[in-house]
Amino acid sequence: MYPAELVKPMRKDLTSIGFEELHTVEDVERAMQAKGTTLVVVNSVCGCAAANARPGARISLQNAKKPDNLYTVFAGVDKEATDKARGYMVPFPPSSPSMALFKDGELVHMLERHHIEGRPAEMIAENLMGAYNEFC
Repeated sequence: MYPAELVKPMRKDLTSIGFEELHTVEDVERAMQAKGTTLVVVNSVCGCAAANARPGARISLQNAKKPDNLYTVFAGVDKEATDKARGYMVPFPPSSPSMALFKDGELVHMLERHHIEGRPAEMIAENLMGAYNEFC
C-alpha cells in the first residue's frame, strides 16, 4: 500500500475533473449499477499513469459526447475496490493504469496498460473520444 500523502496529488488529477473515487467493494457495486455510460479509470503511481493515462482522460472529456458517470479506483491503495472493478473488466487481465467504458453496466471499450504506456496523452484521448462518440 502506498502512503496517503504520496497518492493524494495523483488522486486529485482525476477528482478535480469530476471523477468520483471508489474506495470499497460496495462503492464499486453501486457505481456499476449506474445507468448510461460509465468510465472507470484504474489509477496508478507509475509514470505512464502520470504522463499518459490521467492527462489522456482529462483531454478526452473535452469531447462533445462524454460518459454520464466518471469513476476511479487506485491500484495499490484501495485493493478490494480495485479487484472488484477489475472483475467487471473480464476477460481483460488486470493492468494499471487502465480505462474501461461501460454502457448500462456492460463493458464496451477497454484500454489496457499496453495501450497506454509509451503513447502520448493525445492519442489516448482520441481513442477514448472515439469510444464516447460510438457509445455515449
